[in-house]
Amino acid sequence: MKISRQNVCRLLMQHQRILLLSHQSPDGDTLGSAYAMFYALKKLGKQANILCSDKIPEKYDYMTSAAVLDEIDPDLIVAVDIADEGLFGKKLEPYRGRVDLCIDHHPSNTRYAKKTLLVSSASAVCEIIYTVVRGMGLEMDPAIADCLYTGICTDTGCFRYANVTPRTHRIAAALMQAGAQSAMINQIMFDTKSRSRIMLERFAMESIEYFYEGKCAAVTVSRSMMEESGADDSDLDGVSSMPRQIEGVLVGITVREKEPESYKISIRTQGEINASKICGLFGGGGHKNAAGCTIAGTLPEVKKKLIEAVGPFLE
Repeated sequence: MKISRQNVCRLLMQHQRILLLSHQSPDGDTLGSAYAMFYALKKLGKQANILCSDKIPEKYDYMTSAAVLDEIDPDLIVAVDIADEGLFGKKLEPYRGRVDLCIDHHPSNTRYAKKTLLVSSASAVCEIIYTVVRGMGLEMDPAIADCLYTGICTDTGCFRYANVTPRTHRIAAALMQAGAQSAMINQIMFDTKSRSRIMLERFAMESIEYFYEGKCAAVTVSRSMMEESGADDSDLDGVSSMPRQIEGVLVGITVREKEPESYKISIRTQGEINASKICGLFGGGGHKNAAGCTIAGTLPEVKKKLIEAVGPFLE
């Protein structure tokens, strides 16, 4: 069922031991939301913990290192930036069907939680968390501000994407005034790449294929590419945006091999082409211009399915 921001604040205030869940392959928004909420709850004297199925990349140490997580038997389980239980990952499987509250901005949210605060107009879940923290009567401090700024800047491509609104800029400004280290965060997130990431980008660009007179471009990231480059999941941030950056491309597809005959698909689109609807054909979803899904099969089979699915959206 839907829940208002005011009732979310009331729900959080009523509970003492709160478990926060982040999605697998964690990004800046799910981590920024979880850690901002964690620091806010600790200021209120509550016990809190954060769980994620995958290792948190070291580049987020500036916002995670100060958190002393509590070992708790939760009386409230909250998922942040998780549109579907399929994004839980193996470690969070025991929490399927047990989530009390989901705070999200994905229109494709499956309403798996008992209560859902969904604000699809928010550029990032961290925008929503900002209003929740303030709604609980807390002032921003540098630790919370760093977390929230991280989620907003990463989910907006450093304020370049169409999901940015005047509200986004106002919240970002308020976070900077509260002490968010915006220049440092932007440098880490957008201007720093490991050598393994540079090599992975080269492999990915060498794999590029064009379809529909150049309106669609697809890159492949195989497990062998990951191994040869020495890259890990943290090196994949932003790779899915590469094919869309090519002039004339309206649909950019990234096909990443996760397991033998299992591929994680990221689709990025321009204008009115709906990436979420394309991914929805394969049981996935997301936002209008950024979405994902998982497809089983051999690489040629997966590519063929995707390219055929994209065709009607380019007509």
